Amino acid sequence: MFSLQTIFGKGDKFYGLLEASAEAARESAKAMHELVIQTDRTPVMAAFSTARAREKALHAQIGEELVNTFVTALDREDIEALNSALYKIPKTIEKFAERYVIVAERLQGIDFSQRAALLERSADVVVAMIGQLRHGLKIDPVKKLRDQLQALESEADRLLLDPYRTLYAEASDPLRAILAKDLFELIEKAVDKCRDVGNVVYSIVLKNS
Repeated sequence: MFSLQTIFGKGDKFYGLLEASAEAARESAKAMHELVIQTDRTPVMAAFSTARAREKALHAQIGEELVNTFVTALDREDIEALNSALYKIPKTIEKFAERYVIVAERLQGIDFSQRAALLERSADVVVAMIGQLRHGLKIDPVKKLRDQLQALESEADRLLLDPYRTLYAEASDPLRAILAKDLFELIEKAVDKCRDVGNVVYSIVLKNS
């Protein structure tokens, strides 16, 4: 006969899977930061591909476990919402990386590193927030982390405007300006996806407090 502890222990595996998914998203953000500061992009892209493959596998595994698990640590719809929100972080970063490697030579002199570092910090907060879920859904530490994400997202919005003044003032290469604008907006969008994860976690904690 199965004990209640055994049954609920099976549900707890979702904490570990979600934490692994958040860590994979952080690895993608770290790889993107390395991508924009390293001249040799081959090993960086290999690390990025590994992190992205891991995230895809975890996303699929969480979906499968939801089908096969009777008792879950969190409500099923909350796990699904987190799984979807986490998956969108490396997916957006992947779009940046694919485009960046194609046009990087044309964009020499344009600094993406500050914004990439901000994204990496946002991913760090996401990892911390997901880690809080297994510790009793306490609202105070989660709110503090969500406030950090909100501040980082506001900073990303501010930084998004800064390069446009220079790019459009130059006006010597309109295509260069368009390409840079597209990449800056993808970084800002990835930060938004981190904020979205934070909002989902916060809503879960509020619902269960």
